Amino acid sequence: MQRIYAVTAATAIVALVGVTWFVTSGEEDAFADCRAGAIGTGVASIGGPFELTDETGAVVTEKDVITKPTLVYFGYTFCPDVCPLDNARNAEAMRILDGQGYDVQSAFISIDPERDSPEHLADFTSYMHDNMIGLTGTPEQVKAASQAYKTYYRKQEPEEGMEEYYLMDHSTFTYLMFPESGFADFFKRDETPESMAKRVSCFIDAGA
Repeated sequence: MQRIYAVTAATAIVALVGVTWFVTSGEEDAFADCRAGAIGTGVASIGGPFELTDETGAVVTEKDVITKPTLVYFGYTFCPDVCPLDNARNAEAMRILDGQGYDVQSAFISIDPERDSPEHLADFTSYMHDNMIGLTGTPEQVKAASQAYKTYYRKQEPEEGMEEYYLMDHSTFTYLMFPESGFADFFKRDETPESMAKRVSCFIDAGA
């Protein structure tokens, strides 16, 4: 278990480097008050086109999925700890926003297409929140989506005789995306549901 957390922490640092080099370019940041750190403008390279399969089996693109403020997370349903905790936190933030009258959704993109069928994803997301969408695809499609979002994942080698029970190393950020303006900000694992909801509502109120 300690190794799992250690690997997750290490990969999170890798992903953080990939995110935070998109720093301000000297232009005024209209959403500076909504951000937790100095990420600012110049972040348009996070996110982009993808083609995946949703939990109903339909082929969708980013235009079909990101139709409203969307929390995007890359993980897998067989994850023993990190993914359930992160997505439960995201779902709780969404419930807070629901109660405040904001219309927000979440997209859970599987990095484990070998095991994550649309049916598995539907079970996972329906347990978390009604407005959480599960997405999978071919290994090539998942890799393309991951590269678009500057995320990291890698399949661990399973023990002999335990091939079905492999684990995945992966980055653990949640990204806030908007249909028109694209990437707004990211949330680390230590973000609380309350602070996440507050920051998301700030972006919406500011017209992101």
